[in-house]
Amino acid sequence: MRRREFIGLIAGAAAWPVAARAQHTVIPVIGWMSITSAGRYADRVVVFREGLKEVGLVEGQNVTIEYRWADDHHERLPELAAELVARQVAVIVTGGGTHTALAAKTATTTIPIVFTIAADPVRAGLVRSLSRPAGNITGIGGLTDMLITKRLEMLTELVPNASNVGALLNPSNPNSKNRLDDLRAAARVFGREIRLMGASSGGELDNAFVTAAAQGVQALVVQNDALFSSLPDQVAALAMRYRLPAIFENHEDAAAGGLMSYGPSWRERYRLLGNYTGRILKGEKPRDLPIVQPAKFELVINLKTARAFGLTVPPTMLTRADELIE
Repeated sequence: MRRREFIGLIAGAAAWPVAARAQHTVIPVIGWMSITSAGRYADRVVVFREGLKEVGLVEGQNVTIEYRWADDHHERLPELAAELVARQVAVIVTGGGTHTALAAKTATTTIPIVFTIAADPVRAGLVRSLSRPAGNITGIGGLTDMLITKRLEMLTELVPNASNVGALLNPSNPNSKNRLDDLRAAARVFGREIRLMGASSGGELDNAFVTAAAQGVQALVVQNDALFSSLPDQVAALAMRYRLPAIFENHEDAAAGGLMSYGPSWRERYRLLGNYTGRILKGEKPRDLPIVQPAKFELVINLKTARAFGLTVPPTMLTRADELIE
């Protein structure tokens, strides 16, 4: 064998393991699950991908995402979580509320879980503490419970004569009792009465508003819930039909015709969700990543709806608003 041929043979052999490793490179799979539908969360998925890209991960290139949607049927969540566990995904990401995160936590104690919820994750039973989540779970928390007083204050400022306030809650949401207790405590500060309006499905919403009318409710606080968030047009239309000025958490509800919204920026939350997911895929442990609390909050006022109710928005509130919908 000639010397040149021998050297070429050796060089080629040395490259075999590298080539073999390249052919067998495993692209990590993210398991995404949400209580709502793909269509309603399309914009959130886009922002989530932006967060992934910040840490160098691009869907279809060096990471794969498998999506599971419950289409507003929370009873399907355990099944969807079990599917992702059986698929042996590298990390489970949950969007769309506490139900979804709890289903993932019940399904696995080993696969990393990253959630985003609007509630306090300690109070919801997801983690031990904000600074040290422990176990296999971390994520983006919310200050919804702490913002209840602020929302009621804003509603009182805009609708000062409303002494009887309704609270639209989903009784099946594990956070509902805590939120109702917090809202009633806040109502005492402002000298208001709180009337419970419960709805666990879209079909129950009409009855909830009929009950509110019978109880003389004059204004409405809509608690953040995946069900109500998935039906912004229906909730806003019912509030208008029954002449109930309402405050929500999400921008979409004000855009759909609700009076106003105040809450954390969903864009910030889902960007951070993607960022945390990417960091875990790159080797960080959920227990070492403290719960992130939102830092940006948005006040949106629908001026068209305010005029329909005959309300005058105070100049100070107009100045504070991040967006005014004409």
